[in-house]
Amino acid sequence: MLFLADRNALLDQAKRNDFKPFKDKMTVIRHKEIDKAYEIYLALYQGLTNYDENKDAYREFSRTFFDLIIVDECHRGSAADDSAWREILDYFTTATQIGLTATPKETHEISNIHYFGNPIYTYSLRQGIEDGFLAPYKVIRLGLNIDLEGWRPEQGKTDIKGQLVDDRLYNLKDYDRNLVIDERTKLVAKLVMAFLRKTGVYDKTIIFCVDIEHATRMRQAIVNEAQELVLENDKYVMKITGDDDEGKRELDNFINSEERYPVIATTSKLMTTGIDAKTCKLIVLDANIGSMTEFKQIIGRGTRVDEEYGKLFFTIMDFRNVTEKFADKDFDGEPEMIKTVANVDEETDLNDIDIDGTTDEKIIDPLTGEAVVFGVSEPSTGYAVPEIIDGGDIVEEQRKIYVAGVKVTLLNERVQHLDSSGNLITESLKDYTRRSLLKEFSSLDNFLTRWNSADKKKALLEELEQHGILLEDLREETKKDLDIFDLICHIAWDKPALTRRERANNVKKRNYFSRYGEQAQKVLYALLDKYADVGIEHIEELGVLKADEVIREMGTPIEIFKWFGGKDNYLTALKNLETEIYQMAE
Repeated sequence: MLFLADRNALLDQAKRNDFKPFKDKMTVIRHKEIDKAYEIYLALYQGLTNYDENKDAYREFSRTFFDLIIVDECHRGSAADDSAWREILDYFTTATQIGLTATPKETHEISNIHYFGNPIYTYSLRQGIEDGFLAPYKVIRLGLNIDLEGWRPEQGKTDIKGQLVDDRLYNLKDYDRNLVIDERTKLVAKLVMAFLRKTGVYDKTIIFCVDIEHATRMRQAIVNEAQELVLENDKYVMKITGDDDEGKRELDNFINSEERYPVIATTSKLMTTGIDAKTCKLIVLDANIGSMTEFKQIIGRGTRVDEEYGKLFFTIMDFRNVTEKFADKDFDGEPEMIKTVANVDEETDLNDIDIDGTTDEKIIDPLTGEAVVFGVSEPSTGYAVPEIIDGGDIVEEQRKIYVAGVKVTLLNERVQHLDSSGNLITESLKDYTRRSLLKEFSSLDNFLTRWNSADKKKALLEELEQHGILLEDLREETKKDLDIFDLICHIAWDKPALTRRERANNVKKRNYFSRYGEQAQKVLYALLDKYADVGIEHIEELGVLKADEVIREMGTPIEIFKWFGGKDNYLTALKNLETEIYQMAE
């Protein structure tokens, strides 16, 4: 079997994860050295071609050597008919060939379906989220004044070099591509860090920038905003781009769930695809992304789930209105073959061509660092061709204008949440939750009956979440120590709400604990304090007896059960405690 890819990261991930059981039956072809003693081969396209001036490395194998070929990210290198890399697939015609991609490429020039045929299996993002394999998300759209209104320099405005700035209206298409406004970069970094300080300063974060130079400035802006965290570890934020060897060396640490650092990665194109960052909780979009393919790839960096490390959802901060693409019917739709034979206008503006290839497919040879172009030839224009380096990052050759002293402010912020149908909610989360709760429960009495009869409150809360009722998201926008029970009653039926601490104190005022012995009372007090700190769902599992440090110091679970007269009696006492907590509810 041959596993084909176009980036080393894809081979390394496949070797570590999916192909790990093959062990010594597997080899990675490196330096075009061919050893036919293995059964499983992992290889870059680049590692099988250009063997020497007269012969490609893949021809060292007979045409019938492989029984199965798996092509990862098949929307790229092998998608174009005249791709040099297609020759590898054409050579091994007797093998079964399977193409894998999350973003099928169907343009007028390139078609996966034309070569591989109609998909034999598809699995949508919506299905993955519903089944619990992929992480749901919420979107925060931030509108800065100069982004929404544009920016026009005042008369006589000069850049940082003292040169006059052209008098015209600049907008999002200009920012960081040919016009750099220092205050804008600083405000983006400030808003990102403000969000992380609220949710978790060690949450893995990827910031997608316009190009390498922008990624460099964004890293420095984050350093300035998070000085104490950078002093703690200078790898808190890293620029991970094709030109940065130090940053690329840290890529494995960034995607490793067990490594804390780097926490934040600023990038351009290198991390759009092939990076399995399971613990990534925040994706920041500060780049103009015209390609649906690239947008899907970027969103895919956050959809991985890692339950062990608490990665069950992620957030998208959008500074460029890129997330409007979620409303596009093609975002999570079926691939449709639209390939036609067409010529490209020689006057096509290179700046209007998506870097991932609406007109061209650009793949970077990691061995040479050079761009390999598939599809039609490079159009002839009067524009300077951007330098594209390893990973698809762009180094702009055209001169950028740098200005400072511009007033940049946040004009509006809109938070959107994913509902149970896979749509982004545009109404307020409070109104949406109230409507959903009233649909779920016919009355307050109906809710109280289900709440009090539930063996475990956690199961009921998970059921509500599956029905698109986003209680945790709503609690983030209210008082975090509000009991989830009170949150529901307050939102749906306008009942006064108590915090968990207030409910716990009410239980302590009553003569509830006197029915138990001294040791059992200590356990119940500890469980009540645990509830006050983190919520009812965290004391329902027996695991709390080992996980909670205070309870663990009292004795083993078996010893604790004895204080109650057995395990069943402990569970009864726990149920009675829950009844006491919510006694005033009815």
